[in-house]
Amino acid sequence: MPPKKKHLDYLLQCTHEPNVSIPCLANHLLERATTNSNWTVVLKSLITTHHLMSFGNERFSQFLATSNLALDLNQPTHHDMAPFSRKYAKYINNKAYSYRVFGSDFARLNKRENRLKTMSGEELLKTLPLLQQLVDSLLDLNIQERDLRNGVLTAAFVLLYRDLIRLFAVFNDGIINLLDKFFSFKQKEARAALDLYKKFLVRMDRVSDLFRTAEAVGVDRGDVPDLTRAPSSLLEALEAHCLSLEGKQEDVMKRALEEEEQVLANLKRERQQARQERQEQDLLVLDEPFMDNKKEILALFDSNPFK
Repeated sequence: MPPKKKHLDYLLQCTHEPNVSIPCLANHLLERATTNSNWTVVLKSLITTHHLMSFGNERFSQFLATSNLALDLNQPTHHDMAPFSRKYAKYINNKAYSYRVFGSDFARLNKRENRLKTMSGEELLKTLPLLQQLVDSLLDLNIQERDLRNGVLTAAFVLLYRDLIRLFAVFNDGIINLLDKFFSFKQKEARAALDLYKKFLVRMDRVSDLFRTAEAVGVDRGDVPDLTRAPSSLLEALEAHCLSLEGKQEDVMKRALEEEEQVLANLKRERQQARQERQEQDLLVLDEPFMDNKKEILALFDSNPFK
């Protein structure tokens, strides 16, 4: 059984109450997640923590981000859900860490608040790897359709799926802004931006896999974002620009120019040869009437009666 809605609603309300100690609430959840040997209790504690970070007062996320507390689930356990629990804890830790660095929860940004749409190139190159790390830790959970027959895992999947949609929307806006600035970058920044874009394309495939899992368990197709790749010519243009900045393109262009000059020289030689052959043929054609006329003249001399 997943955490009961009435209990989650009560805890959400607690995060908004000024007389409720957020540190005590957070410490209690973390303790249950890290010290209990029952995997159901551990996962429910993680789901509740995730739920409060997603929907509760931001004081809760701020406390997790600024405290030295972390979900450490590396103690030896023997239940089948231990690997998933550790990965889920790692995602929540990354969620808190990214909040500390960025100052906000990426998954709670709306379109107007998404600073990645207007960031400078330098800021993007620092922020996108942080967001990429968070997306990776979510995708590493690798929930499959067969796992969602368990009510606790399904509750976790709903929260993770919701986060992924929002994280990838923010990620996509950041990449669009990065590409807009790409051709103004210097060599080092352009190479870093290209690497980020390539990694973004790889993650698109992994995100698509998770979206297919969501569809398989009944998520309305209209609610699943459409991930349309940019044409491959864009990546080729970015790579060519990086090569030109690094000077490697000069060698490529030089070889291409030499080959082109060789082709032109061969073509010129062939044309000259063809022209010469045509001229010789033309001379031969011109000589034939002259020879015929000469024979006729000689014949006239031979038939001259005054001879």
